[in-house]
Amino acid sequence: MRLAASPHLLRETFCPIHPARKIPASRDAERDPGCDAEWVRLLIVDDSQDFLAAARAALEREGLEVVGVASTSREAIEQLGALRPDVTLVDIDLGDESGFDVARRLAAGADPAPRLIIISSHDGDDFEDLLEASPALGFVSKSSLSGDAIRAVLETN
Repeated sequence: MRLAASPHLLRETFCPIHPARKIPASRDAERDPGCDAEWVRLLIVDDSQDFLAAARAALEREGLEVVGVASTSREAIEQLGALRPDVTLVDIDLGDESGFDVARRLAAGADPAPRLIIISSHDGDDFEDLLEASPALGFVSKSSLSGDAIRAVLETN
């Protein structure tokens, strides 16, 4: 049963690249068939619950789907296997764990190899050698984290 609502408040479809054009009525809203945006399902790995909540809200407002979050390597490995996200965002600093080590563990046993993006509140230039040696596709700073930034990394790889 559908609830009646003003057509100005709810839409049937939406487009991640043009969110102002169509607003999702819910997470179950259908994607606008005229939209050429790549649909991206994300897993976010970070030890800060505040960051996980803020990043999830911001990215979902942009039309990306956050299918799961994890705070440890064990949780990330479980979530990756169970949810099969399109992209996994991994923070560099996971408390007692290195995000680079976590990224290597995620990539080691997976088939197909997961698409990983390293995130951090630090500048990516500080970790250039580690980023080059990692299985990650690229780096996005937390202050620049957005659907466009994620898509830009995906488009260059």
